[in-house]
Amino acid sequence: MSDRHLDIPGSRLAYDVSGAGDRVVIVAHGLGASRAAEDAEGVFDWSAVAADARLVRYDARGHGVSTGRAQPSDYQWAALADDLLALADAVSPDAPVDAIGASMGTATIIWAATRRPERFRRHVLSIPPTAWGTRANQGNLYRAGADLVEREGMDGWRRAMAAAPPVPILEQGGWAFDRDPDVPADLLPSVFRGAAGSDFPDADVVATIGHKTLLLPWATDSGHPVSTAERLAELLPSATLEVAETPDTIRGWGARAASFLRG
Repeated sequence: MSDRHLDIPGSRLAYDVSGAGDRVVIVAHGLGASRAAEDAEGVFDWSAVAADARLVRYDARGHGVSTGRAQPSDYQWAALADDLLALADAVSPDAPVDAIGASMGTATIIWAATRRPERFRRHVLSIPPTAWGTRANQGNLYRAGADLVEREGMDGWRRAMAAAPPVPILEQGGWAFDRDPDVPADLLPSVFRGAAGSDFPDADVVATIGHKTLLLPWATDSGHPVSTAERLAELLPSATLEVAETPDTIRGWGARAASFLRG
């Protein structure tokens, strides 16, 4: 499958399209990931959606084979939302899209949906990240990561990741992760600092998102606490919350998303 490209300020986004149908579903990955990284790791497999829709997957700016620049503000969630909206306009100019996110991708969708709700129909929001009251500590970790990469390079980052405990539910599932982000080393500090400076919109703004939304958190991950998804379920007027307690549930997310988005 060959890549397509969208030129936007400060980046050339790479994306691909699979499947066929009237609906368009855009997938937004997490921090440090990419299409290639997700394929290699095997946790997030949304291919079932392409059975009756056009599935659009893209590498966020500075990730994978999309280009970027060393400017932290480019990687804040609010800025990434502008990228998603530009892609939606390019691939589905005349109809709303569905959107699937993971972590940073989920945050990107939330920001985009508050800005231009007419561009969306339904959302699948997996592993919502830390937000609001839990965000400050995570931001400090990202700032420390940026400093570490600048001070010790990727070798220092690898040593730190080797000492970090695994996420229990992912370890149980036998998934092996490459701890190196799919981000060029010269951009990684800016990517981390952009994440550190990000948070969800205010709760009252999030509560205006009226699209039908499937929330898919997983348990045992402090970087993606179930509490964020629970708070979103309280705020969003048309949300369904399903917490994955086992690896097999995670493996079923692709089929679950496909079923939900057919509605």
